[in-house]
Formats: sequence, structure tokens, C-alpha cells
Amino acid sequence: MNFLRLKKSKIVILPAPYEHTTSYIKGTILGPEKLIEASHQVELYDEEFDIELYREVGIATLEPLDFTDLKDEKAVELVYKFVLELLKKDKFVVTIGGEHTIAIGAIKAYSEIYPNLTILHFDAHSDLRDEYERNKYSHASALARVFEFNKNLVQVGIRAQDVEEAKFIKENGIKTFYAWEIKSGLYNKDGKSWQDAVISELGENVYITFDLDYFDPSVMPAVGTPVPNGLYWDETIELLKKVSKSRNIVGFDIVELCPLPGIEYPNFTSAFFTNKLLNIIFANKIKRRD
Repeated sequence: MNFLRLKKSKIVILPAPYEHTTSYIKGTILGPEKLIEASHQVELYDEEFDIELYREVGIATLEPLDFTDLKDEKAVELVYKFVLELLKKDKFVVTIGGEHTIAIGAIKAYSEIYPNLTILHFDAHSDLRDEYERNKYSHASALARVFEFNKNLVQVGIRAQDVEEAKFIKENGIKTFYAWEIKSGLYNKDGKSWQDAVISELGENVYITFDLDYFDPSVMPAVGTPVPNGLYWDETIELLKKVSKSRNIVGFDIVELCPLPGIEYPNFTSAFFTNKLLNIIFANKIKRRD
């Protein structure tokens, strides 16, 4: 790692190749490596925003976190400590997983730095099981652990959960935008879109945790637990643009890329999406700065 580049860079990419509780298709441990490898093919110029972000604010990629002999709570603690240290240096941290469990540590660090932080959770699954396969740190329990210390949770794209998770959402008043509701046009009222409805639930500071299985498998097939009837690229980008314009996105994670042998385009799509989200966020920050 070039520490001079780290010092000069606002954005820090933190690879977190952790996989311990994957319950269906395994391989998310390779997600960070393959996403970063594919990122070398992503054009650095964004024609929509007319910027080369690395020239504007600087981007540094750290060495992957080492999870050797670290599982569950200890793995989460490792992510938490690294992210917290970077936040104290005023960095914008992008944590790349790995299974969704790694997001617990990143969100815990961000929640300490930003009081009343809203967690905007993109996923096919609500990940609110108290435990799964007798493990409270399962990827299926990631947001249940987050909810223990941050109850400002908004979920988008959910379409796979058990009855106990559905009850938990209702009992705790968690705002969940189910995929079927979005697709049925339930939130399209009075000239407003479902994206506007999501934004109305957000506080000033927003952290995004993005499980790639949120996307329909036709967009993103390389995930550990693909679910049909997901959301698509354009409508998601539209929401992210609206969030960025009206709220302060302080950080995000991208998780659950499960590379498919011999098929590269999902890796590239993940890298392109990560870069696009950064451009969306920082184009607005640069505009406000200028």
C-alpha cells in the first residue's frame, strides 16, 4: 500500500474477503479480489458528470483485511476497528465483501461517528433473523445485529424472508419497501415515485449497505443467494441520484459478489456499479464544495 496515496485520498476502498456462514452458493470470499481486478477495466472518466473522480478527491485501495482464525464477532470487530480508524482520518470508506456479515462492523463504526445515521439497505433478503443455523453472526442475521445499535433502518427490494422477520419488521416499525410493492406501483401517488417515498424515510446522513442480490438475477447472477423478480439498473440509479442530491451519503459497502467461473461480466458490473455510485455521491459533494 502506498501510504502517501492514502494520505492524499479522500476515498478508501477496504477489501473484506470474509466468508464463513454462506448458506447456499459459496465463493463470496473471492468477491473483493474479482471486483477490484475488474475495476481495472472500468473507464475512469464519467461522461454523465464530466469528472475523473480520482483526480478530484483521490482514491486509495488498501490491502485486504486478514481474517485468518477470525470468525463471527471477532471478524466483525476487525472490520469495525479498521473502518473507525479510517473515519477518524476523515476518509470516505467503501467496504467490499465478502458476505454481508462484514457490514455489521462498518456500520457500527459509521454509527459512532454520525449520530442518527440512517442505514439504507438494498437486498433481496431482510437479513433480520435473530440467528441462522445457530449463528447470530450469519449473513442472514446481519441487519438484526445492526438493529441492536442503530434502529434507523430503511430496506429496499426485499422479496425473501421468513415469517419471524416479517413480524419483526411490523413490531419494530421498520420501513421496508418490498419488491412487489414497488413493482405494483403502490408508492406512485400524487406525482411522486417509489424513489421519492424511500427518500422521505431518510435522515440527513445516510449509509448504504448494498447486497448485490438486490438486483434481479438477469442483471446480477453472481451472488450467493439469487432471487427472481428483483429491481433493475436504471430505477436503482435514479434512486441513488435522488438520495445523493437530497441527503449526505457518508459511506457504503458492496457485498455478496460470488464470482462465477469463466463468466466475467458480473464482476465488471459490480466494479462499474461501485464506481458509478462513487461518481453519483461525489459529483454532488464537489458541486456543493464549489
